[in-house]
Amino acid sequence: MAGTEVTKPSAQQLTFVTITAMVVGSMVGAGVFSLPSRFAQETGIAGALIAWVIAGTGMLMLAFVFQTLALRKPDLDAGVYAYAKAGFGEYIGFFSAFGYWASACAGNVTYWILIMSTVGAVVPALGDGDTLLSLALSTAGVWLFYLLIRRGVKDAAAINRIVTVAKVIPILMFVVLALFALDPEVFAANWSGDSDVGSLYDQVTGTMLVTVFVFLGVEGASVYSRHAKRRKDVGRATVLGFLAVFSVFASVTIVSYGILPYNEMADLRQPSMGGVLQAAVGEWGAVFVSVGLIVSVLGAYLAWTLMAAEVLYVAAKDDDMPRFLNKISDVDVPGPALLMSTILVQVMLVVTMFSADAFNFALNLTSALTLIPFLFAAGYALKLALTRETYVENPRGHGRELIVGAVATLYTAFLLYAAGPKFILLSFIIYAPATILFVMARREQGRRVFAPIELVILAISICGAVAGVVALATGAITI
Repeated sequence: MAGTEVTKPSAQQLTFVTITAMVVGSMVGAGVFSLPSRFAQETGIAGALIAWVIAGTGMLMLAFVFQTLALRKPDLDAGVYAYAKAGFGEYIGFFSAFGYWASACAGNVTYWILIMSTVGAVVPALGDGDTLLSLALSTAGVWLFYLLIRRGVKDAAAINRIVTVAKVIPILMFVVLALFALDPEVFAANWSGDSDVGSLYDQVTGTMLVTVFVFLGVEGASVYSRHAKRRKDVGRATVLGFLAVFSVFASVTIVSYGILPYNEMADLRQPSMGGVLQAAVGEWGAVFVSVGLIVSVLGAYLAWTLMAAEVLYVAAKDDDMPRFLNKISDVDVPGPALLMSTILVQVMLVVTMFSADAFNFALNLTSALTLIPFLFAAGYALKLALTRETYVENPRGHGRELIVGAVATLYTAFLLYAAGPKFILLSFIIYAPATILFVMARREQGRRVFAPIELVILAISICGAVAGVVALATGAITI
């Protein structure tokens, strides 16, 4: 019966192809269409190449982390959240679940902004996705998807598999067309980028949040692991999906530098990929990209909404979220978690209307919120290798997995540093109030609300949130 907690074997039926499509589908969304302008605002070709090497290596290590944990800890579902809890305790696990969920919702906001900005090139009333009309249309879309997903996970996953194929084709076409139109002189002139941005180090770090954003979804198979037919498919789908998407993203970025001077590319409206292709082949190029973007973004929105609801549901099932989220319908949809996710997307849509740059604000906030869950997942893999847990009975691969865990942990820590204080403080503002849900869950179970170490973590989160609010109030940071 709908609204009751049920466990059914039928939940375990997503194939390797479907899970891989979910990984690719969740990564290939709004981010790829914004890459030319976002990179050109920060760096030239040299910095872009270095940035992609760093991001590719770091994110590949994270992909290997999720592959390793899926095999060594097959009993843990909803990966990012479950790994943080198993490695560092319930409160950290709660923060990881909430942060990952909030980042998924913030990422979904970027999709609607970009759709409205795309159509805004034809309908000026939509602006850059930050007008009242765009808010109204986005709101309608948000709730239509809510109704679609309520019909069932299997239907939504099948749609996502079809949409994934449909949206990858125009992106590959962009790369091919841009290669034919590439101007070697423009490409050479764009090598060093804008020296006014700062040193090469500053240029590279300036791209880090956007590289995090475009790779969000690399953990998608792990998050949705309870639906896999075979557990080993989770890790295989993660690595294969990442490698495919990485090659496409890096190609989109680099070939764009051969079409327009970097300063012109930096000023393009989003989706900047459309402006690049228009310069390469004419007006139809912008239309072609716009259609591909809308298909791509709607597919990514579907995948991310599924994953956001899944994380809340599994956390509630494990008694780390209030019980009202621990409900699943007879078509395997966590209804209350889906509703709560939809509501947060709606709230964030309204908040972005007050931002000077709605799209970039939502993009950077999404990346910053995700970094803490990623850091704890990587840290857990490193902890397993250091303590040799699971390696006594299965020592194969210990050395490689120790290195992978260490590199992934260092990479995510570096990303937090590169994000800067602004988005870390904004993240605290979101994280700290979420503790109310943790308190609700503990009281439902009749347990002590906070252990001593958890009180320390609570104090840090509250101090960070207060500092963030003060910084916003004084204008030290702005949205």
